[in-house]
This record gives sequence, structure tokens and C-alpha cells, in this order.
Amino acid sequence: MPKVRTKDVLEKFQLELICGEEGINRPITMSDISRPGIEMAGYFEYYPAERIQLLGMTELSFFEELPERDKASRMERLCTDITPAIIVTRGLEVPPVLIEAAERESVPVLRTTLKTTRFSSRLTNYLESKLAPTTAVHGVLVDVYGIGVLITGKSGVGKSETALELVKRGHRLVADDCVEIRQEDQDTLVGTSPELIEHLLEIRGLGIINVMTLFGAGAVRSNKRITLVINLEIWDAKKQYDRLGLDEEKMKIIDTEVTKLTVPVRPGRNIAVIIEVAAMNYRLKRMGVNAAQQFTDRLSDVIEDVEHEEM
Repeated sequence: MPKVRTKDVLEKFQLELICGEEGINRPITMSDISRPGIEMAGYFEYYPAERIQLLGMTELSFFEELPERDKASRMERLCTDITPAIIVTRGLEVPPVLIEAAERESVPVLRTTLKTTRFSSRLTNYLESKLAPTTAVHGVLVDVYGIGVLITGKSGVGKSETALELVKRGHRLVADDCVEIRQEDQDTLVGTSPELIEHLLEIRGLGIINVMTLFGAGAVRSNKRITLVINLEIWDAKKQYDRLGLDEEKMKIIDTEVTKLTVPVRPGRNIAVIIEVAAMNYRLKRMGVNAAQQFTDRLSDVIEDVEHEEM
């Protein structure tokens, strides 16, 4: 199923449909937008017909200067069977030859009153958001001190209970059980909740609870950038866990690597507090303060001093 169709753009930006209603369900496959100025001049060698075509003051004023014999042919070549839409900006008058060509190929011609540059920017942002690569991860996403923390782990390890404790401590729930993730730009992951389970937490023994109803609107948020993954696992006495924090593990989601911490779970450990401290420590590291590295440096200095005294 196409993620975006021409009718979605029509409805989102409240555009005026001039003609070509038959093609209103055409799929939009890329966020790039074309301003076909060079095509208006007659060069169609590399015409990106699969993009939305944007006609502003520059394109249409140039078009009006063309000889009458060229106007119809240029518009006919502009309208193809894969062109999602041709959008005229600034509320400008749509040339009759464009309407005729668009009707023949069922290309929707739309109009907006916005200026070309402003509309292009808004449309690009919308399409990039809708067409971004997506995936779904089993886990819980919580906003902790401004850090988007994705809590993962096997079923029953205590992810939802930990999220509930974090919400009680003033942090905000984004998603429980299933986190829908889209990659924006090259290294930005944004997590959201499926609409069906938004604001809901499943707590074994209690069932489904509505976090917004219980704790208020300040306890939830609709989306959050993911910058830290904390994987919860049952404590394994045979496993060697990181006790210094020098080695930074990474987890790859789509094409982006995110810092990952593994936290063992056993009775008596307050996982919510550990996650709070992990989020604060992550912020400190981004600010250039690395407690583990400072400790290692001080330890090295002490060892060097002892060796020097022994010599």
C-alpha cells in the first residue's frame, strides 16, 4: 500500500482541485519536488516525471513568453501517466493548455495561495516524514529528563512496570509494548505509539491502564526522538557485566546506531532509578563529562605514582 497519495496532499494542505480528479489516488513515492523550469524551455532529457511538479511565478511567467506553437507540446510532455500532481502556487491562473493536457492524462492539477518557496518547504517536510523508513520494535519508549529511552527485553522482564514507575516519578510515556519507529534524516529515529494502544500500559495483574487518565496529560507525549536503548535481562550469575561503563555498545535500528546499555534485573534493584541515572549520565557524556574515563585516568595516575615510588 502506498504511504502517501495525491489526495492526502490535497487534504493536508487544503488545496484547490482544478482538474484531473481521476488521478487523485496516484501514489507519491519520493519526497523530492520538481520545479520544471528547464522543461518549460524544452529540455526533457532528465525530466523527473515521478515527482510532484511545482509551478510558481517564475515558471508560469516564462511559459507565457513561449510561442503559442510550443505551449501545448510543453504541457503535454509535463503531464505523464506517473506524475502524481502539478501544483500551481500563489493562487495564479492555471493555463488552459495545462488543464487540457492534464485532463487527457488524468494528472491532478492543484492550486495553493501560498508562495512557492514556503509551500515547497512545507510539502517537502510533510513528504519526508510520511515516506521515511519505518520499523516496529517490541519495547517501551519513555521520555526521561528529555532523553528518549527505549526499554527492551524479553516478555515478562518488567518493562511496563518500570515504565509505570518512571511515569509516577514525573517522566512521560510515549509507547508501550509496540514502538513504531521512523528514521528521519540520516541519524534521527523518532518513536511513536500505534493509535490503538496510545497512552495505554499493560501491567500484569492489573490489566490495561490509561496513563493519561490516571496521571494527566503531562504524563504522556505523542512522539520522541530515541537516543538511548536500555535492554533489561534477568540477572545471570555466570555473565560478566560492565562495571565501569567504558565500553559503549551500539544497537542498529534501520540505518542508525543508538547507544545501548544492558541492565540485569533481580529482586532489590530499582530499575526505574537506574534508568533515570543512565539518562542523566548519557546527557553528561554528551556534554563531555565521562565519569568512567575520569576514574580510569585517576587510577592510572595512582598506579604510575606507586610504581615511581617503588623504583
